[in-house]
Amino acid sequence: MEQFFVSVGLLVCLVCLLKCVRLSQYLLLRSWKVLPRSFLQSMGQWAVITGAGDGIGKAYSFELAKHGLNVVLISRTLEKLQAIAEEIEWTTRSRVKIIQADFTKEDIYDDIKEELKGLEIGILVNNVGMLPSLLPSHFLNTPGEIQMTQLVLKHMESRRKGLILNISSGIALCPWPLYALYSASKAFVCTFSKALHVEYRAKGIIIQVLTPYAVSTPMTKYLNTNMVTKTADEFVKESLKYVTIGAETCGCLAHEILAIFLNLIPSRVFYSSTFQRFLLTHYSDYLKRNISNR
Repeated sequence: MEQFFVSVGLLVCLVCLLKCVRLSQYLLLRSWKVLPRSFLQSMGQWAVITGAGDGIGKAYSFELAKHGLNVVLISRTLEKLQAIAEEIEWTTRSRVKIIQADFTKEDIYDDIKEELKGLEIGILVNNVGMLPSLLPSHFLNTPGEIQMTQLVLKHMESRRKGLILNISSGIALCPWPLYALYSASKAFVCTFSKALHVEYRAKGIIIQVLTPYAVSTPMTKYLNTNMVTKTADEFVKESLKYVTIGAETCGCLAHEILAIFLNLIPSRVFYSSTFQRFLLTHYSDYLKRNISNR
């Protein structure tokens, strides 16, 4: 038994050491510009951003344009795309191309493929996402509602370089009751991205999945920001420092620390009826109080 406890203790120490090493990487990259400014430009001339009309997608569009890339904005609302394109061109002098597409439909990819023809695409940000309800709810109360990656990945493979950022969520890291549909769909993005990263890393293509927690966007009803809840601009600016850190990242140091703490909660506590009642009452009240009245 003594040998068993010693082995368990060593294993726990090893896990803690690995987490400390990972956090030290975040601190290093966050504090110093280890990644050269030219790195993103070296991927290719154009970046494609889906869900570019609002929130995180919009923030990536501006930030990548500031890094000297031309950007293709894809979203379903033409008026928003036109306004964002005009602002990006005026403030950054980068070229902007807009494509109106509704990703809830299946017949959009031929048109997108035609629009992207001839562009040297170095970066793809897969950001399209729909949260049925900000408040926790049972699955039966949730309203119903690869091809983009495949389209761009073929060109990246032939050029043997590229960067694909797939936006998942922190609640993809374990099953979240009361967010069942969103949690499961984002878990697919997470698993899909990490598997794809292994397949294509030898071909010079970085495929990274981002698993942020609270980010203040239209989808989250513009939650009030704090140490954990980030603005889209704050999150995107920090996340681009970590594109070489590995196949998966929370995208910011605060969320990485939060993920470590949440991982310490035993599953029997997390899935208990008491914790579920907490989500439906106290956590729901917290969200309602912190929704911005924009």
